[in-house]
Amino acid sequence: MSKIVIMESLGISAQELAARKAPFEAQGHTFAEYEKSTDPAVLIREARDADAMILANMPLPGAVIEACPRLKFIDVAFTGVDHVGLDAAKVRGIAVSNASGYSNEAVAELVLGMALSLYRNLSAVEARCRAGGTKDGLVGGELQGKTVGIVGLGKIGTRTAALFHAFGCSVLAHSRTVHADAPDYVRQVSLEELLAQSDLVVLHCPLNDSTRGMINAEKLAMMKPTALLINVARGPVVVTQDLADALQRGVIAGAGIDVFDSEPPLADDEPLLHCPHCLVTPHVAFATRESMSLRAEIVFDNLAAWLDGQQKNVIL
Repeated sequence: MSKIVIMESLGISAQELAARKAPFEAQGHTFAEYEKSTDPAVLIREARDADAMILANMPLPGAVIEACPRLKFIDVAFTGVDHVGLDAAKVRGIAVSNASGYSNEAVAELVLGMALSLYRNLSAVEARCRAGGTKDGLVGGELQGKTVGIVGLGKIGTRTAALFHAFGCSVLAHSRTVHADAPDYVRQVSLEELLAQSDLVVLHCPLNDSTRGMINAEKLAMMKPTALLINVARGPVVVTQDLADALQRGVIAGAGIDVFDSEPPLADDEPLLHCPHCLVTPHVAFATRESMSLRAEIVFDNLAAWLDGQQKNVIL
């Protein structure tokens, strides 16, 4: 029988977690549950005798993986896995699965919410209203008729494209490869053309060597001065200081940022906290009640499949 260590909260109720664990416990498997930690020594102590490990977006360094001699499976309750020491897992022959697809709707809908908030100045007009003021100087714009450029045309990017299309937007997209199955309302273009033509640029790409720092001062200068940038991908895809400078100097008109170089809570000196027309949220795009429940379903399905020798959602 296997010991499964849940390294951080999965964002579901205790009742739902108990129900999802019950079939495994009936088979003789055991669980241990811990709070999220960034201390490698704590993680090693908690997971040293684990056969399988479940975590979400908590960093899992290679040193921790190397210090867990029984570990055979890492079940990542997240889409991206750049926070996991994959090199160490590969050397050890440890299987890794992710929860791809759980947050497609949640992330796409937050992008729409950010776009609407930025175009209609919702944060500013609410503050004005509470202060007894009027809309003067805060009249916004509409999504209809805008050109939206989506960088990364996976399932989330495709869903985001569908929502913007429903709002009457023209949709451009750029991805590493041409997607032959993309909807006919999506025109696939180069990154440079997308940046130059879009009124709103949305980042949905993964973080890797080719995308790290992809949106920098040079790329921001290609955008329209009236354009907005929304990043719900990974923080390091954007050079933070370059974006802050662009917002301060009016190179672009605004931004919606859900991901940063480090996980929130953010330090007071985070540059984007002090920029005009910059909507910031604490890495919440993936997190809805519905997506958390779906994520848990996928994670426990992954666990069951691995225990049966039929690994699913394979990363390694």
